[in-house]
Amino acid sequence: MRKKRTVQEVLSRQVAEVLPNKKGLEALMKKRKVRVYLGVDPTGSKLHLGHTIPLRKLQQFADLGHEAILVVGTGTVLAGDPSQRDKARVKITPKEIKENIATWKKQVGKVVDLKKVKVKQNGDWLLKLRAADILEIGSHLSASQLFQRGMFQERIKRGGTVWVHEMLYPLLQGYDSVALKTDVEIGGTDQVFNMLVGRELRKKMQGEEKYVLTVPMILGLDGKTMSKSSKNTVNIADEPNDMYGKLMTLHDALVSEYFELATNLSSAEIAGLKKRLSPRDLKARLAKEIVSTYHGKTKAEKAEREFSRVFQEKKAPANIPTVRARGSLSLADILVKAKLASSKSEARRLVLQGGVRVDGVVQQQENAPVRASSGTVVQVGKHRFVKIAKG
Repeated sequence: MRKKRTVQEVLSRQVAEVLPNKKGLEALMKKRKVRVYLGVDPTGSKLHLGHTIPLRKLQQFADLGHEAILVVGTGTVLAGDPSQRDKARVKITPKEIKENIATWKKQVGKVVDLKKVKVKQNGDWLLKLRAADILEIGSHLSASQLFQRGMFQERIKRGGTVWVHEMLYPLLQGYDSVALKTDVEIGGTDQVFNMLVGRELRKKMQGEEKYVLTVPMILGLDGKTMSKSSKNTVNIADEPNDMYGKLMTLHDALVSEYFELATNLSSAEIAGLKKRLSPRDLKARLAKEIVSTYHGKTKAEKAEREFSRVFQEKKAPANIPTVRARGSLSLADILVKAKLASSKSEARRLVLQGGVRVDGVVQQQENAPVRASSGTVVQVGKHRFVKIAKG
């Protein structure tokens, strides 16, 4: 059950900054119901823990009775957010957008109460803009303002290219604030520039103030920026055992940050755990807490036992998926068939790195024959197993 926070807590806990000032927003929230929104572009089909930080903040506003809106960027994604990018994003197709958001409602529903939070798509208004409309919006911003963006300047210094559609992205995202007539926008610290453009458009086009609330960005399991391309994410849709196992690989230095940003525990509760538990037990408690949030307490406890069985007792998992094969196949073929590798070249790399075992024995040749016999277990890395059976 979600704990209802005070206005002061919502504007302070897990918040990086409130612009132009926290005091003004606090006074407005106490005076009347505000309209607050969070925008997320559908660049992938899986939402990760980094996405949950602003989502939970949006829910906190909803719990206080304010009008909360989640905007899926079906329009902005066509331009591609250039934030933290050293080159333009690969263009996305309408078909890919549709595929990406197919499971979003189920994923988002694990974080926010969809009875309290409205979901809208900005393609509904952005894709209807005429040339005259875009020219009108653009007349309220200067070209130098867009070009002075730090990341664009860095790219130009390296001899890279800044494309016109990238410069239009903050204008399009900014117009969301105008279309929705929002009082507050929530976003990560990487979105400050885009959100401030929205604040300026709201002022110049409608004569109204808009507050910007930024939340901290969480690092990936390896301490680098969390992204699907780096394969360092914990996804909301991950199975309990995978989620637990991933979190147990988290850098020790990030455990406190994950407790603070990825759980609903209070600061006092976190401090108490840090005081009582060893570093290893503290990480296990974090893993259990996060798995419980997205899969329930029973599945979290089961994942905890399974992790102990595999990594502490050095036993194979209790339930290993089975892949059926005929005769004798090469190890690379088995890895691809079992979806433990996306291609034979990846299978070869995994083998050369010493990351593949057959019945507990480290393999050195990707072409080594593997007979399909009942009970043969293939393992990749620390927590991916399949059993080969005759098919």
